[in-house]
Amino acid sequence: MRVRKGAGCFLLIYNGMPDDRLVDGHLSIAELGTILSIWAHPDDETYLAGGIMAAAAANGQRVVCVSATAGERGTDDAVLWPPERLGRVRRWEAAAAMAVLGVRDHRWLDYPDGELAKLDPAEPVARVAALLDDVAPDTILTFGPDGITFHADHQTVSSWVGAAWDLAGQPGRLLHATVTDEHLTTWGPQYEQWQVYMTDERPVGIPADRLAVHYLFDGELLDQKLAALNAMHTQTATVATALGVDAYRALNAGEYFVAA
Repeated sequence: MRVRKGAGCFLLIYNGMPDDRLVDGHLSIAELGTILSIWAHPDDETYLAGGIMAAAAANGQRVVCVSATAGERGTDDAVLWPPERLGRVRRWEAAAAMAVLGVRDHRWLDYPDGELAKLDPAEPVARVAALLDDVAPDTILTFGPDGITFHADHQTVSSWVGAAWDLAGQPGRLLHATVTDEHLTTWGPQYEQWQVYMTDERPVGIPADRLAVHYLFDGELLDQKLAALNAMHTQTATVATALGVDAYRALNAGEYFVAA
């Protein structure tokens, strides 16, 4: 790891094994301890926390990843990719991505893609609370209330995890995925072009000095994250091809979280 000062804070730039230092208030990989990473669809976790999970796993920390759905409706071509086929393929893709990241414990809640907001939250919240009891995480990684893209499934998972965390007595630290103001300045126009936002709302970029976790990955760890993303071909191939190698690396180098 090397440390670079910039924008009024220190960035943790990992290109090898993590260490256990805290830098300018930002948590190191080792400080995260046992990680429970909970998301809506397979690929959410790799885009938003793949580097963190890979670094923690390489450091010998326990990492448990949970997907609420198989993402079976995540396509613009439902003729080529009917839900049964896409869900099956995305489970295989997720298994490959987890193997690349070194995550040995990946669990499925098996809820219907695109329908999470319609479910009675009592049962999902109870299941997530049971996961918290089982895993006893030091750190929980998930979406914030905006779901990054205002996707209803993302926002629903955030609400489930928050309610379950309260129900379980707030074990460990709960961290919400976010974006920095610098990231939005650089990539916001692309996100608009790709129509990633599901409503008219837009995320608010967070200044780096307000983050609990602020990582920029480089070298081997970024290669590892990108290999995991490439394993999720049905979801990532179009953007990766359109951007080219260098821009796709830059887009996915940063991972940012705030305390709930």
